[in-house]
Amino acid sequence: MALLELKNLHVALEDGTEIVKGVDLGVDTNEVHAIMGPNGSGKSTLAYTLMGHPGYKVTGGDILFDGQSILEAGADERAQKGLFLAFQYPQAIPGVTVTNFLRQAMNAVRRARNGGVDDPMPIPEFRKELFAQMEHLKVSRELASRYLNDGFSGGEKKRVEILQMALLKPRIAVLDETDSGLDIDALKIVANGVQSLVSPDMGALVITHYQRILNYIDPDHVHVFVDGRIVASGGSELAHQLEADGYEAFTPATVGSES
Repeated sequence: MALLELKNLHVALEDGTEIVKGVDLGVDTNEVHAIMGPNGSGKSTLAYTLMGHPGYKVTGGDILFDGQSILEAGADERAQKGLFLAFQYPQAIPGVTVTNFLRQAMNAVRRARNGGVDDPMPIPEFRKELFAQMEHLKVSRELASRYLNDGFSGGEKKRVEILQMALLKPRIAVLDETDSGLDIDALKIVANGVQSLVSPDMGALVITHYQRILNYIDPDHVHVFVDGRIVASGGSELAHQLEADGYEAFTPATVGSES
């Protein structure tokens, strides 16, 4: 049994429009799964649903984490259990510094994992861990005192997202098109940061429509996502096939004409 399991998952918008149409997937620690699909295929809907976004309704199937359904759990509960979502477009939070945000988030996770008992990380220990990870991910120390994502470049926002992941130490990280808007240098730093964190303690689900991030993150499994469904799965060679040939061979019309 994988740590994160999707069982025949169906998801609709609030108006009833079905977006995710029956997905089965298992993601475990020490694994990288890549979901690749064209724009509008439902990839981001899948990511937001995993984290409990209220704008999406699970109309069928289940999401299991560590063997238990999390459909009724809020986003905060899912995060405390060990799920993490890196956004395609991280939001700015004026008035909240990067340092304060990260310390509060870390302490909230520590409290949840300590049975609800407060166990704040001592400030010297927190600063040591923060600056070590900032150096590793090439995040400027100057950003630590700035408001979260306020005026940040695209690359700075994505590096801070991976910094959050490094500090919070989730069990499964979901990355929703983290490569979007990055130049090649920022892409390498972000991708290498993700790859270095995948371990027996953490797995990753990388959602993208470009193969380029997979030049730096080595996927164990690649899944083609079209029209709300996984239509093919394979190894890293599948990502290279998509880069060369595109998604046309996997579209419903093409698949239907071949059956």
